[in-house]
Amino acid sequence: MRRKESKDLAQEPKERSTRRAMRGSIMAFVLVCVCGSPAAALAAERYALIVTGATGEPQYAQQYGEWRQALVSALRAKLAFDAARVESLYDGADAEHLSTAANVRRTVERLRGRMRGADLLLLVLVGHGTFDGTDAKFNLVGPDMTSAEWAALLKPVPGRLVVVNTTAASFPFLERLAGPKRVVITATDSAAQKFDTVFPGYFVEALTNPAADLDKNGRVSIWEAFLSASLRVRRYYEQRGQLATERALLDDNGDGQGREAGGEGTDGSLASRLYLDPETADAAPTDEELLALLQKRTMLESDADDLKQRRALMTPDEYAREFERLMLDLAKVSRDIRRKQKT
Repeated sequence: MRRKESKDLAQEPKERSTRRAMRGSIMAFVLVCVCGSPAAALAAERYALIVTGATGEPQYAQQYGEWRQALVSALRAKLAFDAARVESLYDGADAEHLSTAANVRRTVERLRGRMRGADLLLLVLVGHGTFDGTDAKFNLVGPDMTSAEWAALLKPVPGRLVVVNTTAASFPFLERLAGPKRVVITATDSAAQKFDTVFPGYFVEALTNPAADLDKNGRVSIWEAFLSASLRVRRYYEQRGQLATERALLDDNGDGQGREAGGEGTDGSLASRLYLDPETADAAPTDEELLALLQKRTMLESDADDLKQRRALMTPDEYAREFERLMLDLAKVSRDIRRKQKT
């Protein structure tokens, strides 16, 4: 009897080991069935589609072409996108790559079929935008597509989606396309803003510009690129003494309201943690609280520059009061940043 009990006790570790191995095999089998392999379950692919619409006049063709080429180069060379996963449709291309509504639908549907839940699609629209009083349109070669048509086309796309509409009158796209796991950026905060925009050039540059990396973690998030581009647009008009005809908005909480750089609102949390470059094991985590403080300091510094530009239009007392307020706010936020960095 004792020998049998001893034998049973000796077998227990082996049985537990066998059960663990079986559970591991079952989990691996499930991963293979769902994702193709255990490694595939952890991998997230990155796709990009850049659509440059109908150019119209020659100067637009050159400018839009430069922006498109700069973005394609940045995605492939600096952000390590697989070249086969970066696609472009544009005016002047061959029949397969011409920026027509049919090619847009065909390309998005093909990408949708390849994507899984963890994958990322970056969609950038560069060109002319219009508003007919009811809906906004992105001008294509041939029939245009309204924001409602874009929304219907993108609705079934799995995974994460970043849409950047850099055109005039793009605001309705924010309302139409907002949703879960989505970041939607428009170059304007009103459909009435119908003038050509400079936002696309600054946004493309910011994606790989170390100066846009506010928290200095070695990566530029979508939010940081948005903030950098927005500030440079602001300076563009200030330096020319012109009233800004574009104010970019970002929505990433799905309510379709959006938030201006430096403005109030709850948008920005997802975008501040979303990067286009591949994540590495040694990548520093995003500290949203520190990033918010750094953004506040950047906006105050921009306000100080703006104040200097307006000094000639103000009385000495008005300028002194505003300058003092800004310096006090800057001192406070700088103190908070130092405290945060020490923790």
